[in-house]
Amino acid sequence: MIEFLQQLINGLSLGAIYALIALGYTMVYGVLRFINFAHGDVFMIGAFAGLYLAPLIMKPFGGGPSWPGAFLVLLAAMAICAILGIVIEKLAYRPLRNRPRLTVLITAIGVSLFLENFGQYAFGVDPQSFPDLIGDHAIAIPASFGPLADLTIMVSQVLVFAVTLFLLIALRLIVTKTKLGTAMRALSVNPVATSLMGVNNDVVISFTFGLGSALAGAAGILISIQQPSIDPLMGLQPGIKAFVAAVLGGIGNIPGAALGGVLLGVIETLVVGYSDVLHIPSGYRDAVAFFLLILILLFRPAGLLGRVEREKV
Repeated sequence: MIEFLQQLINGLSLGAIYALIALGYTMVYGVLRFINFAHGDVFMIGAFAGLYLAPLIMKPFGGGPSWPGAFLVLLAAMAICAILGIVIEKLAYRPLRNRPRLTVLITAIGVSLFLENFGQYAFGVDPQSFPDLIGDHAIAIPASFGPLADLTIMVSQVLVFAVTLFLLIALRLIVTKTKLGTAMRALSVNPVATSLMGVNNDVVISFTFGLGSALAGAAGILISIQQPSIDPLMGLQPGIKAFVAAVLGGIGNIPGAALGGVLLGVIETLVVGYSDVLHIPSGYRDAVAFFLLILILLFRPAGLLGRVEREKV
């Protein structure tokens, strides 16, 4: 049981990262009905933004690990990624908004390749060490908790889960309680009617891209705190898996994206942790994730929390 709880904690931490990235996919799809495949590379830019901003931001706090400094780095990376997301939407996607979806999809792949190659040119191809922002260490669990005292819970894992939960609640409030959130929901249902009601669709779409990209930037910082080695291609695997998580939970559904991310992270971790019991090599963790996606979509084509939509001719 202790081993299972340990794997569950590790899986929840990884799943929280997938959930943050998946939210960007699902919000853009909910509004524009296309997949922004450059989203995983925005996640990479967020990590490198933190790498270069950390020495400047942490200097007033003594240059070493600091919680206030870490949160400022997180906010700065989120702001940079939000601006990048808005710029990408304005320059690459807005001119193609009335074109066939295949055209936009190919453009999204092109933007992704551009960001990856730009990252290799600007940051170098070799992995770089991310600075220690919080002084990560294992949390001491009192012996009074019995067998639970043997669990290893890192400060970074608690931070990842807490920040993800906070951002999910904040996103939920933005979407349900603000005028821009109401406009986002209206735009996802009928963009023509939304425009006729006086809503500036361009502003709402840009806001959606900025918000989703900010969440990807937060994920970039959080994963770098946990796994302090970053490179320009680090967004490929998490980006694809986050897309799988969004489809798994129900593309276009915000709670579904969060649920899909957590499930995917937990399943991947359990496959690695119990590879001997399951007789599945740990290297097949990605294959298991995609097999699970296929299996669920065979029985739930719209995902776990998605709803089947009928298209009228």
